[in-house]
Amino acid sequence: MTRLALFLAGLVFVVEVLAQSYPSRPVRLVVPLSPGGFADTPTRLLAPRLSTQLGRQFFVENRPGAGGTIGADFVAKSAPDGHTLLITGTPHVISAHLYKALPYDALKDFTPIALIASGPYALVVNPQRLAVGSVRELVAAAKAQPGKIDYASSGNGSAQHLVGALFNSMAGVELNHVPYKGSGPAMQDLISGQVSVSFAGIPNVLGHVKSGRLRALAVTTPRRWSELPGVPTLAEAGVAGYEATIWLNLSGPPGLPAEIVQKLYSEVAKALQDPELQANFRAAGVEATVMAPEPLAAFIRAEHEKWGRVVRETGATVN
Repeated sequence: MTRLALFLAGLVFVVEVLAQSYPSRPVRLVVPLSPGGFADTPTRLLAPRLSTQLGRQFFVENRPGAGGTIGADFVAKSAPDGHTLLITGTPHVISAHLYKALPYDALKDFTPIALIASGPYALVVNPQRLAVGSVRELVAAAKAQPGKIDYASSGNGSAQHLVGALFNSMAGVELNHVPYKGSGPAMQDLISGQVSVSFAGIPNVLGHVKSGRLRALAVTTPRRWSELPGVPTLAEAGVAGYEATIWLNLSGPPGLPAEIVQKLYSEVAKALQDPELQANFRAAGVEATVMAPEPLAAFIRAEHEKWGRVVRETGATVN
């Protein structure tokens, strides 16, 4: 046997041994967004399940800032041993087009492992400030007052910002974007009537919709949401072809061994089959949604292209 063949055989053996013993220490799940947000809560629900299944602690570490790019960069430069992982999602592919000098490639510098969740934003209005009862009425009001109706987001370049920009483009209106430093302040001003409209995560608005303080006009996904069955999709409500799905996935740094990827995917898929965890995810505004590494990679590429088009066509910026 040649030296090269011996080396390759030894390398395969080492990788297999590493995968069998993985994880050998606590695993860091980096959430590149603020605590309590749509990415944070499902991750904190999933982490203890993985800890139990794999016998090592999986702990959540928030590294927010710059549209999620700070935490993503940290993981991209981490050792490819499976002990530092990233929860990515819609903001990850949006930031790739909004920030022009990122220190990583959003597609090439990460190893997709498993999709873990997906869900909608809700298009909500403060009925005391804006007396509209449907998407069609909102569109009519916006066309009658171009640039005069505000919509709140969690910040420039956020998914909420781009979901609203896509609505403007497809509905032919000009809602005025008002960025906040986080979804909490945006929601406070929406409820108090400082702004009229928002595309908000379900958990942030569900109680207020049920109490009547906010009115849900539509959800952004292709299907209605189980917790708001009477609320139509945007496509049903008159914006044909509109679709914007919140999604979260588990990724690692580049070069993560295939054996570790497969082991993590299998354990995530197992955890997401649990009915209690599924119910807790729904309460957090998302559905437990598993997808294997290869189709996940194709899905991320498609989302990357889609939001790139939205950024280019709408002229959205982080400034």
